[in-house]
Amino acid sequence: MPVIEYSGININLDDDGYLVNFEDWNDKIACGIAEKEGIDELTKERMEIIKFMRDYYKQYRAFPILGSVCKNVHQPKNCVNEDFVDPLKAWKIAGLPKPSEEVISLLIRKPE
Repeated sequence: MPVIEYSGININLDDDGYLVNFEDWNDKIACGIAEKEGIDELTKERMEIIKFMRDYYKQYRAFPILGSVCKNVHQPKNCVNEDFVDPLKAWKIAGLPKPSEEVISLLIRKPE
């Protein structure tokens, strides 16, 4: 199990880069995972997306539909794809558990 260090804290990740313990997450952890994922900065808009995804997951124990994320944070329709390029990076940064293969295939599917 990989451990990365960011700003003096250790972050425990699984072998695929997802946070091991959902409850360990905070803004600093998000920044550390973002850096590991090659995201330079967690802007206000990116943090709105991430926090909405966490709240949604916490309430429903499910992953939100990408379009609903953008709508609920009052951002453009494709905000997750525009801000993160890869929605899986957003899930990781949000500290959510690794999604099922079915969810992953939906996330990485190219729009028709």
